[in-house]
Amino acid sequence: MLGLQGKKVLVTAGAAGIGSAIADQFTAAGAEVWVTDINADAVEAARGSGRRATASSAAVEAEVELLATEIAREWGALDVLVNNAGIAGPTGPIEELETDAWMTTFDVNIHSQYFCVKHFLPLLRRAESASIVNLSSAAGRLGMAGRSPYSATKWAVVGLTKTLAIELGAEGIRCNAICPGAVGGPRIEAVIKAKAEMLGTSVAEVTGLYTGQSSLNRLADAMDIGNMAVFLASDMALHVNGQAMAVDGNTEKLY
Repeated sequence: MLGLQGKKVLVTAGAAGIGSAIADQFTAAGAEVWVTDINADAVEAARGSGRRATASSAAVEAEVELLATEIAREWGALDVLVNNAGIAGPTGPIEELETDAWMTTFDVNIHSQYFCVKHFLPLLRRAESASIVNLSSAAGRLGMAGRSPYSATKWAVVGLTKTLAIELGAEGIRCNAICPGAVGGPRIEAVIKAKAEMLGTSVAEVTGLYTGQSSLNRLADAMDIGNMAVFLASDMALHVNGQAMAVDGNTEKLY
């Protein structure tokens, strides 16, 4: 039913965390998966498990271009591009943020998606029914105090997604975004710690706020995001285009 058997899938930042869970779910669906990551150890682990993996940054255009050349040589075409690369960015009132940290957040969270679409689009056009899945966030539809660069980039992802859906739809290339809520793991733990420091309160208190911000009163699992990515790229979603799909347990306020 998924129609992903033998499909060629690229997942950026796919050797660890949410990206690894996304890659695992595509593999389970029968796809061939290639991951890229700046974490060299994670890349080596991915290679050790038999997965194609390249140590490179999606936020550096020259490295994206080289990767596109490599994938063109090895695969010839690309069925699915998952733009997963992203960082939490700095935490604090906007007037206290370092400009370099602001710029880096935009480089990783939104410019990387532009670079990947730009350089992988020729390969996606060679596929029969290609799909782009961009990772946004619940912060891509809700404001979040102390996280202005992150929120701004994730709103930008949604805008890019909807525009690409319009531009590429006539070619049969779909583009959708995923908007996760808080996902359990080391990254959210670091965010919670930074938020607690900003608020002058305990990690336990902020953890309770993050856990309770969804109606399900729990953090999402990385596999939940992987499942949505697989669905959006599959034949079950052939008429789903330009959507920002929430996987946030019904979150209406972010802390």
